[in-house]
Amino acid sequence: MLTKQCIRTVVQHLAGSRYMSTAPAGAQSCSRKVRPISKMCGWQIHSYGSLDEVEYSDNLKMPIITSPNQLLVKVTASSVNPIDVAMIKGYGAAVLNRMRSEINIEFPLTLGRDFCGEIVQKGLGVSSRDLDVGDEVWGVCPVQQQGSHADYVVVDRYCLSKKPENLTKVDASAVLYAGLTAWSGLYLTGQLGNLIGAISPVGGGRGKKVLVLGSAGGVGTLAVQMLLAEGVEVYATCSTDAMEMVQNLGVDYIFDYTDPAHVQNLSHAGKFDIVLDCAGKGTEYATTVPWRFEQYITFNSPVLKNIDDNGFATGMYQNAISMVRNNMASVTAQNGLVKWGYFVPAPQGIAYLQKLVEKGKLLPIIEKVFQFDRTSDAYARVEEKHLRGKIVIDYN
Repeated sequence: MLTKQCIRTVVQHLAGSRYMSTAPAGAQSCSRKVRPISKMCGWQIHSYGSLDEVEYSDNLKMPIITSPNQLLVKVTASSVNPIDVAMIKGYGAAVLNRMRSEINIEFPLTLGRDFCGEIVQKGLGVSSRDLDVGDEVWGVCPVQQQGSHADYVVVDRYCLSKKPENLTKVDASAVLYAGLTAWSGLYLTGQLGNLIGAISPVGGGRGKKVLVLGSAGGVGTLAVQMLLAEGVEVYATCSTDAMEMVQNLGVDYIFDYTDPAHVQNLSHAGKFDIVLDCAGKGTEYATTVPWRFEQYITFNSPVLKNIDDNGFATGMYQNAISMVRNNMASVTAQNGLVKWGYFVPAPQGIAYLQKLVEKGKLLPIIEKVFQFDRTSDAYARVEEKHLRGKIVIDYN
């Protein structure tokens, strides 16, 4: 079982104080103003560009339930993920706009993919025996929908469940987006059978060997814990100043990626069942290293960017060519398949993560907590990269 205080002590030592509470000029806490019941506070963008596009408002229109299987949640904490910063700059706009309905228009756009909160209203299709008003929940927002960096968010039933009792709201808000990304990469893309399945017994991965690149970030820290819980032999890379933190997660084989010798040292470890790229190395990287692997899975997919830059037809053609080229190079090097991994908001994944949390085998690493009025600073920290776990916004 993870020692929560031990992990937190290391992270706090590396990152300094977790909390930022001073409000920026022009921003007021929502609790200081009396607003109509149909209005709320939040952070939105009205066009793509730099982080300067993110604007605070205490006069946003509250979202409403539009289908029987939706719920309205009052958000109490939320995390900031790299996808939020990328979307501010327009990443994925061409595809996501095709996926949005006429009601869910492009702008203004509220970001924020995972959250913790309290149900305040639910559709007629949501059973009270399952979820009810007043229940504390954790959930995720699919990337084509409005996000959780506001007082309230509307989500579909399959995107949330009751919050694990052994997590605080801050911790609970930092699990699902990164956790589901890691889960889908290992289980859906990696096809490890019952290894990471929501119904598999913990410990089903014994005999497997996985290398996690970028093990100190939000996705990497959760992927490592998931694999260790399943009995997988885990190898991990991170920077020098993160090695102690990753070691505290329980990893025995840690390599400093700033040391040029780490590539050759890893090649002596034998063949990996999976190399999981949480560091944004991309598919080209798989063809340049001497490691042996059955599968190389990266979350740095060019799919959306190619479509953004070149349109659907040309973009998809370039995606296909890229995948074929990289796999041919991998086979030539006598390695396995090169694949792309994605975030998937699957209820099976949420159930699996909940099981690990409740068994004390998974705990999010949180680098810093910003107060709601400092959400723009939270975005700025994520844009800097080299995170040690997650960045969280506390709404209270």
